[in-house]
Amino acid sequence: MNFPQFWARGASGDFFCWRWSATSLADAQALADQAVQQLAARFRSGEYPPKHGGYYPNRPFREQIMQEEKNAAGETTAVVTRNGYGCLVLNTARAMFVDIDLPEPKPPGFFKRLFGKPDPSPPVDHQAAAMNRIENWTRNHPEWGWRIYRTRAGLRLLATQGLVDADSAAADDIFAALGADPLYHKLCKTQKCFRARLTPKPWRCGLFTKPERWPWLDAKREKRFQKWAAEYQECSADWATCDFIRHLGNPDIHPDIESILKLHDGPTRAESKLKLA
Repeated sequence: MNFPQFWARGASGDFFCWRWSATSLADAQALADQAVQQLAARFRSGEYPPKHGGYYPNRPFREQIMQEEKNAAGETTAVVTRNGYGCLVLNTARAMFVDIDLPEPKPPGFFKRLFGKPDPSPPVDHQAAAMNRIENWTRNHPEWGWRIYRTRAGLRLLATQGLVDADSAAADDIFAALGADPLYHKLCKTQKCFRARLTPKPWRCGLFTKPERWPWLDAKREKRFQKWAAEYQECSADWATCDFIRHLGNPDIHPDIESILKLHDGPTRAESKLKLA
């Protein structure tokens, strides 16, 4: 996992960019100043900079570390961060989360309303199909155990029997076999960690303003963020991030996974039966 502590913003005219350092703010600032000068020079020469990787960038996440979990050997096993739109996210070194997106079901009568024709076939139960695939795979790999959760957009799995490296061939094979979201797969492999959102997406709870992003450039921006955070906490109080469905396969839980479960199931309100956001 790579979450640099120090971030700095470099600016040159209308251009700005962020750079990071694991050692000092001064190092981060020097890198940011150098990068923005290079960016401005490329633009002036007619060379437009390449587009970045969007939500799944090939660079460290600029996220504030809220909590860190270590094992008995003193190794960091998990980090809770706050992402760019204000949610808390669990990042794990070797506790494997699998994110499976499911298509939204078409409402009854969709085709008739749209085309004036009856629905061509019965609606597909995408969750049942995904669960069937997971069950078949686990039946052929009985040493594996999963905690399975429903999210607003699909399914979330946590491997409970042992630890997996996010950039390993084993992780690649499992992601492919279970139908994991390709962008999530790419994220895990690039960042060498697994991620699971802990708190609801703000706009799903009715909060449509964006928070000031960390690190804040001045005290006024930090104060605006604190106000936003209080609103977010209030509006998300009646929502859950995922709903626990069942434990499948090997019932044994690895000791390092037990601590991950506490970090995950509490904040997500996985057994609350609240609406999902």
